Amino acid sequence: MIHITEVTTKAQLRQFVNFPIDLYRDVPQYIPGTYSDDLADWDREKNPAFSYCEARCWLASRDDGTLVGRIGAILSRKSNDKWGTHRLRFTQVDFIDDREVSAALFQTVEDWARQLGCTEVHGPLGFTDMDREGMLVEGFDRTSCFFTYYNHPYYIDHLTALGYGKDVDWTENLISVPTDQRVIQRWEKIAAYVLKRQRLHIHQVRSRLEYPPLIRKVFELVNVAYAPLYGTVELSDDQIRKYAGKFAPLIRPELTCFVMDENDDLVAFGVAAPSIAAALKKHDGRLFPTGWADVLKAFHRNDTIDLLLIAVRPDLQKKGVNAVIISKVMHGCFKIGVKQAETGPMLETNEKVQTQWQDFPLEQHKRRRCFVKVLTPAPQESAAAATAPVGAAE
Repeated sequence: MIHITEVTTKAQLRQFVNFPIDLYRDVPQYIPGTYSDDLADWDREKNPAFSYCEARCWLASRDDGTLVGRIGAILSRKSNDKWGTHRLRFTQVDFIDDREVSAALFQTVEDWARQLGCTEVHGPLGFTDMDREGMLVEGFDRTSCFFTYYNHPYYIDHLTALGYGKDVDWTENLISVPTDQRVIQRWEKIAAYVLKRQRLHIHQVRSRLEYPPLIRKVFELVNVAYAPLYGTVELSDDQIRKYAGKFAPLIRPELTCFVMDENDDLVAFGVAAPSIAAALKKHDGRLFPTGWADVLKAFHRNDTIDLLLIAVRPDLQKKGVNAVIISKVMHGCFKIGVKQAETGPMLETNEKVQTQWQDFPLEQHKRRRCFVKVLTPAPQESAAAATAPVGAAE
């Protein structure tokens, strides 16, 4: 028999965060997120999203207490208001290959959704678009990134059997960094032309003290540039401070570009960082007490980078500004010996970001999906509706 227990204590929350680490212990492709951040997600004092979200999470176990699954659920009132929906998000779901386990987990989420008056359940999604999202449906043989989910292929069959179907997909590319200086010089000429034509310039960062205010401007631009994208909501000031604090330590000047206009306002940016996947894998996502040492090593000796964020102000999109960012980051990759770059998830419908990599040797090596299910009334609700006298609801 499967028992579902709501997470209400710190000890249970640690079990919740540890479950995928244990489940994928012998899977080399699995990379955990940062352990402290995964704990903080569910802390109402540390996660500003609770100002407009309700969230719960549960553990699944057998009679002997063995954990066999986990799932979270988020009601984002801000998202439902923006998109005109009545949806509940499922998040951070993992389970063994047992249909009874997955059915019990999703039944729990769907029951809560009905109690809240929701008509659909979709996910996996986080509190915001900055969190991990999308279930892996292609690329199970490829190493994950610390900011994306990894899951077994059987998850897809379980969700399909439970009535979930595709809502939207994200794709991810592995890009070979050019080593021919003629290619790099050609991109530099294109970038110089765009900067002159649009009256823009690259902001040269002189010290790490300049990063905090710049990163704040980055997320203010994210609010504008990402607004039309699936599931996004505007980040609050508290959330901007939170994500700025998370991203600032990842910045390496050679792999980052800030494009400013004549008034020194940020109009575009690109942030990349050396991959820290191996370091997080080694330490189960824990940075302390010794994980930071390997993360720092990864920052200084690495042939792979993660392309974390890129955005251009809407009025400057399709005007070549992306070339400025790509040229700057490409030059940095060449300088420090980076051989390949991995994109984060890109919406398959986002033509602007999909086409910006078309001039590079690349491989679309992963695909992830947001699933959705339209809820039917619970059996007791259906029975009550069938037996209610005419006019009873008026």
